[in-house]
Amino acid sequence: MWQLMALAGSVWLNLIKICVILVLHSNRFFYLYSMHNQLIQLMTQSVPLSDLERDLCIQYFEPVLFPKNRILEEEGKIPGYLYFVVSGFVRLFHYNDKGDEVTTHINCPPGFITSYANFVNQKKSDENLECITECELLRITKTDLDLLIQQSPSFKDFSILVFQQSLSYNENRSKELATLTAERRYLKLMEEYPEVLHNVPMQYIASFLGMNPKSLSRIRKQIIR
Repeated sequence: MWQLMALAGSVWLNLIKICVILVLHSNRFFYLYSMHNQLIQLMTQSVPLSDLERDLCIQYFEPVLFPKNRILEEEGKIPGYLYFVVSGFVRLFHYNDKGDEVTTHINCPPGFITSYANFVNQKKSDENLECITECELLRITKTDLDLLIQQSPSFKDFSILVFQQSLSYNENRSKELATLTAERRYLKLMEEYPEVLHNVPMQYIASFLGMNPKSLSRIRKQIIR
């Protein structure tokens, strides 16, 4: 009798363990699916996707999590990945002749980021890519990106669109730095990307806007008044 009870208890314990494992795997599946789903939703705003193409995106884009201040790509090396930011904030920066950091791009999710020209041409980069906050990312290598483009006409069209948007962004940014006052640049950022002000350190924002932290602090005080 006691042996049967012990056996029954052992069976129930094993069943509970199996259920826990299944729940954990199920939760992980839905979590990863939600990350890919953000990419798919963004893509379908511009191009149609077949079920096969959706599966290809899930197959080739690797989900990764990184803590804040993690360097994703280093200068002097060929960028290993193109990143899609699901959540969190990422910046591109380099060092000037004085050794000071210059932030050239701050990414707001959802969106793609890497040192584009160096990634596409597989050349050593002069930029660093860093997580400003804890980040949920999808990443893809150049080899896998080429395979995805070959297998998915829609992703080929989408990748061209992303590249065109990147070129347009860089042109507009250069124009704004040359023509807008420091105060107007800050106001424009505040109007268009208020979430940056709440999640990104002021020294990075100041550098991105082409000013020093003291100037940015003065502008913010004037606006508050």
